Amino acid sequence: MSKKIKIKSASEAANKVIEWGESRNIETCFDRAEKMKPCPIGETGACCKMCHMGPCRLVGKNAEEEVRGVCGASLATVVARNLVRMAAGGSACHGDHGRDMAFTLLAVANGEAKDYRIKDVRKLYRVAGYLDIEFEGRPVNDVARDVATKLIEDFGRQRGEMNFLKRAPQKTQERWKKWGIAPRGLDREIAESLDRTTMGMDADPESLLNHALKVSLANGWGGSMISTDVTDILFGTPTPVKAEASLGIFKEDEVNVVIHGHEPMLAEMLVEVVSDPEMIAYAKSKGAKGINLGGMCCTANEVMMRHGIPSAGGLTNQELSIMTGLIETMVVDVQCIMPALSELSKKFHTKFITTSPKARIPGARHIEFDEHRAKEIAREIVKAAIDNYPNRKSEGSHVTDKYPVVAGFSHEYIEYMQGGKFRGSFRPLNDAIMAGRVRGVVGLAGCDNPRVPATGLHKYLATELIKNDVLIVSTGCSSVACGGAGYLTPEMALENAGPGLREVCEAIGIPPILHLGACVDNTRILTIASAMAAEGGLSDEIGGMPAVGIAPEWMSEKAIAIGCYFAASGVPVIFGGESPVRASKEVTRIMTEVWFERFRGALVFEPDPEKILAMTLDYIDKARAALKLKKYEPGKFGTEKVLMDMAARREIEKAARPHLGL
Repeated sequence: MSKKIKIKSASEAANKVIEWGESRNIETCFDRAEKMKPCPIGETGACCKMCHMGPCRLVGKNAEEEVRGVCGASLATVVARNLVRMAAGGSACHGDHGRDMAFTLLAVANGEAKDYRIKDVRKLYRVAGYLDIEFEGRPVNDVARDVATKLIEDFGRQRGEMNFLKRAPQKTQERWKKWGIAPRGLDREIAESLDRTTMGMDADPESLLNHALKVSLANGWGGSMISTDVTDILFGTPTPVKAEASLGIFKEDEVNVVIHGHEPMLAEMLVEVVSDPEMIAYAKSKGAKGINLGGMCCTANEVMMRHGIPSAGGLTNQELSIMTGLIETMVVDVQCIMPALSELSKKFHTKFITTSPKARIPGARHIEFDEHRAKEIAREIVKAAIDNYPNRKSEGSHVTDKYPVVAGFSHEYIEYMQGGKFRGSFRPLNDAIMAGRVRGVVGLAGCDNPRVPATGLHKYLATELIKNDVLIVSTGCSSVACGGAGYLTPEMALENAGPGLREVCEAIGIPPILHLGACVDNTRILTIASAMAAEGGLSDEIGGMPAVGIAPEWMSEKAIAIGCYFAASGVPVIFGGESPVRASKEVTRIMTEVWFERFRGALVFEPDPEKILAMTLDYIDKARAALKLKKYEPGKFGTEKVLMDMAARREIEKAARPHLGL
């Protein structure tokens, strides 16, 4: 393999397929990233396209002080406006995901989506409690209807505050109110983002950036959190499950169907249909031994953590999966779908199917999904894949690389694994942090990116952080990157984690990197941090905890929105790559210094992975010092409660509640 190929992806399986494609002149995102260099003006945020007097390019040696757009807008104003629009775009995308889930719950409650049912009644009741909805003694569907209706109100609310804001620690809420960033409704804040950033409107960089936080909070504590909770209610709250990851998950003697995107409604129905004896018999009639469903991107995370469905990878693997030559049907819903898939699929036998009216792609077959006919549509898609199996050609890069994965660590399961059904809490984790066994916690998230060795920064930071006794919670393509490298197993802790983290992982029986789900499931990190604050012993708010967020290979506007809602919630967030606001020192100062002072969070951009690591550990150690926790020293721990494994905790439960027959 040439040196040129090796630097394109940190995945050996991906590199094999890339090399095979290059030998046949098949273009991928990696090739396009080499050819298409970023615009040096737009990359820094210095280009304004808000009206037709422009585009204005605010560049020059003293641009911050001297250069103005045609309307007189300063460089800081332009850079801030661009960031607000990115945050609004990302919030709209994730928000619509949450909206679709809420309307699906309403349809199920009303008996209109008969192929679905509420699988986690306990989670439904928990959410009803957050919303002050009475649930005891009431029919489940009546409770679900009230929950769905109240959640839907949060999208169009014009005044007041979104319902889930009260799930944050009181002190965090007070910061939001003090600085005027507590959001009203998601649609309201997105509309105001576009209003504020139109030519002739808000020109104060600080005011603009405040609104970037506000619209992003509407996503994090609104749209995305709604999506996570409703998905758990409908399809089950995740618990750890074994699966596999990487491009080697496809089977040469079975019909291979890939579901790619982010919304789980169709994916859940495909899981059911591919196991239908009638469909399996039909596949066998076409010469296949069975049907193999694989996931791609965040839809992969959704069905992996609930059903153990294998994942073929994240963003940069979507073209490569088709290039294996083994895919009968690539089915997509929304978000992170490359339009290139349409033309690429024509070079192979793969049928490319779009299913969302919001994500139509020229050249694709469109089978529009409707939750009212979910199973019927899923059967149509699977049948189309089976009918295509006899058309499979021998051409393709048939890689076999795959790795074991343990996925599915929800907020509820993390609480349970630390004490069982009746004694669940976050006390053991807080104690481990206070004693120095766990130095801190990092949320490793975000996309993988063809402009760097794809997945490589995730892998580098994951290995270095756990070596330094930092517990990682991962979501989205970062989870997929870690899974495709073999990092999501308990054995990983034994081999690579620092002595304190390893001891904690062994006692509880967990990997050092906890797979929390899709990118909307970053909200699980918010609720976990809130529970840790409520548990006591650390910070009494999210801000100030020894915790950092990292998105080392981000590319999407959704990532900007996520970074902003974590910063507003009190978490320092570090993004890899070049800064989209670096043209303005003033905007950079506000996002790092002012936000940290006001909210105890920040949004920092750093392209050097070694500096990202050093910055992360510095944030964690300074937070520990401010909390007056024991100074972290590898292998030297303070006094804490004895860590018990799950078996010991179950024995305590049996002794305490013998009448329950535990």
